[in-house]
Amino acid sequence: MRSLRPIDDDFMRCLFKDNIPLAELVLRIITGKLDLTITDCQTQKDMKRLAEARSICLDAYGTDTTGKKYDLEIQRADKGADPHRARYHSSVMDVENLSAGQAFSELPDTYTIFIVEEDFYGMGEPVYRIERMNLSTGKTFEDGEHILYVNGEYRGSSDIGKLMHDFNCTDADDMNFELIAERTRYLKENPKGVSEMCKVIEDMRTQERKEAMIDTAKRMIADGILTLEKIAEYAGLSIDEVKSLQIGRNA
Repeated sequence: MRSLRPIDDDFMRCLFKDNIPLAELVLRIITGKLDLTITDCQTQKDMKRLAEARSICLDAYGTDTTGKKYDLEIQRADKGADPHRARYHSSVMDVENLSAGQAFSELPDTYTIFIVEEDFYGMGEPVYRIERMNLSTGKTFEDGEHILYVNGEYRGSSDIGKLMHDFNCTDADDMNFELIAERTRYLKENPKGVSEMCKVIEDMRTQERKEAMIDTAKRMIADGILTLEKIAEYAGLSIDEVKSLQIGRNA
């Protein structure tokens, strides 16, 4: 646990949980909106509005006073920051935030932010801002969708450089921002915080094992060789869970 950093998924989930001031600090630095005020922030926000569509779980999902939405994602590996993934995250937020009967103009601006441990685009920039553009006019499309890639390797005297330094720190005493350092000390040194971290880590491991069992069962169902009873036995699921997977596949 002492080796965990804010840029590690396990630690990040606890770091931002119920911590609006910290989410606000990080988003202000990354977006450059120094007056940004966050009214709500949820960690591990499930997005499952469309039946049968691939669901996603957002690392940190926030809303500001103007209704803009922010998805903050930690990506340790480049493969997790595939541009198609950023596109999907952005589209899922759109679907979640426009109800039947609402005008398309009511769709809120969204910010999909990937903090990647390495420099994804390899150009040494602290933040890469991606916007849609009308290639014929050379002007931005102005559709309210914003995607940002943050270079986790970036260092420097600017706030973004200091923030990325802190995101890669294991020791609170080496951090620049007291909000991050204070929360880090709590999670690593306070018995209550340590217990909270242990529970999150165990929950994550349980979830990962469950997802692996479901993937195994889905592949077996697709093969069509084994009975549902055998699939349940081999995958470690209940027969009812396997039956629901089969129904979902046939729907």
